[in-house]
Amino acid sequence: MSAAGARVPSTENAVAVDGVAKAFGEVKALDGISFTVAPGEIFGFIGPDGAGKTTLFRILTTLLVPDAGTARVLGLDVVRDLWALRRRVGYMPGRFSLYPDLSVQENVEFFASVFGTTLKAEYELIAPIYRQIEPFRERRAGALSGGMKQKLALCCALVHRPDILFLDEPTTGVDAVSRREFWDLLGELRTGGLTIVVSTPYMEEAGRCDRVALIAGGRILRIDAPGAIGAAYPLPLLAVRGPRRFELIQALRRHPHARSVYPFGDELHYTDDREDAGAAEVASDVTAYLAREGFAEARVEPAEAGIEDSFMALMGAPEGAAA
Repeated sequence: MSAAGARVPSTENAVAVDGVAKAFGEVKALDGISFTVAPGEIFGFIGPDGAGKTTLFRILTTLLVPDAGTARVLGLDVVRDLWALRRRVGYMPGRFSLYPDLSVQENVEFFASVFGTTLKAEYELIAPIYRQIEPFRERRAGALSGGMKQKLALCCALVHRPDILFLDEPTTGVDAVSRREFWDLLGELRTGGLTIVVSTPYMEEAGRCDRVALIAGGRILRIDAPGAIGAAYPLPLLAVRGPRRFELIQALRRHPHARSVYPFGDELHYTDDREDAGAAEVASDVTAYLAREGFAEARVEPAEAGIEDSFMALMGAPEGAAA
């Protein structure tokens, strides 16, 4: 059995959001978003800071009231049924919010007691995660590493046996190894039937989700399986490598068919506006163009679009993006 324990599948949506809006003064944090999450899936929200992810999670965990629209979690309305819902939801906010002066064990015992249970009674439930930090059970939570803090927070969010888990940017500021370990743990929880809704600014983490929603400016741009989002990219995409990076970007942006050009790791991603042209044909044309512009040494190859490429296209990436 996984850390979440076995769960009976349900045919009802675990989350159903319809037209939810929330504003803070003149700022629209959420602008009429709608989506559903199926039971037992890992559903990810991918977007930059300020996209509305935290506001949405606080609404879904009954900590904020929406200005408009409706939201139901586990069949319960987040406004009318908040007290019944809170006992069934696990929430891990983006900022470390446990008690830094309490020990690891004291934090878990405290959160267990809030929900009328004990660490001893629920030990087997959280054991796959808790055993990794148990050697440090007497250490103050504030003295833990970033990865250990996240595992402790996950234990505290799970100790009352929630039916759904909301994780708001759980791996932000955590090293790459700890991030991978954390997502491995989420995979084990999902295997046990736990529904997980997670947000992240890291595009590469989207591949660990069953479906993802691209969100920006309080609006959902697209919802689909991670692979399907990249596969639906409608235009020829090229990967370009070469010296004099800044001048190379400027030259590519001057190409008469350039739709967008932006840095992508150690290469540049160039999108061409000719919908009916093949990527190989466009690559040959751009190679010849760059040679005429003084970049004969540049390497140009067709590229497979990923989530980040689709996200940039949906947002309408500014041509002046920094290199």
